[in-house]
Amino acid sequence: MTWQSANQQQYTSLLFAAKEKPLFSLDRINMATIGHNNLNAKLVLLGDMGAGKSSLVLRFVKGQFLEFQESTIGAAFFSQTLAVNDATVKFEIWDTAGQERYHSLAPMYYRGAAAAIIVYDITSADSFTRAKKWVQELQKQGNPNMVMALAGNKADLEDKRKVTAEEARVYAEENGLFFMETSAKTAANVNDVFHEIAKRLPRAQPTQNPAGMVLVDRPAEGARAASCCS
Repeated sequence: MTWQSANQQQYTSLLFAAKEKPLFSLDRINMATIGHNNLNAKLVLLGDMGAGKSSLVLRFVKGQFLEFQESTIGAAFFSQTLAVNDATVKFEIWDTAGQERYHSLAPMYYRGAAAAIIVYDITSADSFTRAKKWVQELQKQGNPNMVMALAGNKADLEDKRKVTAEEARVYAEENGLFFMETSAKTAANVNDVFHEIAKRLPRAQPTQNPAGMVLVDRPAEGARAASCCS
C-alpha cells in the first residue's frame, strides 16, 4: 500500500472536487436543528492553505495527527458529537480547501452555518491577514448569529512565531470572535475550541422557534464528552 493510499484511509472524509456535484444539497442542512436536548449544528472551517484546518478536525474527530497532511480538495465532511452541560451537540463539520482557486465554493459551505472556526498559522503573518479577510466575508455574507472562533494554530512552533497572541486577541475582541491558540500536533486547546463553540450556540426555548432553527422530535444520541487537552 502506498503512503498516499494509507493516508487517505486514515483521513476518512467525503471529498468534493471543484466541479463535482455534492451527494446532497448543502442548502438542506439547517443552521441548527434542535430536538429535546439534542442540537445538530453546521460548522465550517476557513483559512489559508497550510494553516492546519484539516489537522485540527482530524485531531478533534479521531484524536490523530499526521505529519504529512494532503491538501483538501473542495471540502471534506466530518461529524462529531459531544456533551455540553445537559445537552448533546452534534457538529456537522465542513473543512474547506484553502487554495485560492476554491474560494468561490466557500459560500456554499458557510451558508446557513451556525458556527465557524477561522484558522491561521501563528508562524505566518500572511495567514493571519487572510484570516481577517475571511472574517470580513462572514460578517457581510454569513449568518448574523454565527458563533465565530479565531484559532491561531501551530502554537507548538513558538520559536517561529510571527503573529503575537495579543495582536490576535485584540482583533478577535474588536470583531466579536473568541480567540484561542491551538496545536493540532500536541492537541493543545483543540477540544476546547469546539467545546466553547458548543456552549455558545443559541438554545431554543421549548415554546420558541427562532429563525434558522427547526424544532424536531428525535431520539437521543450517544455523546462523546470533550476533554481538555494540554
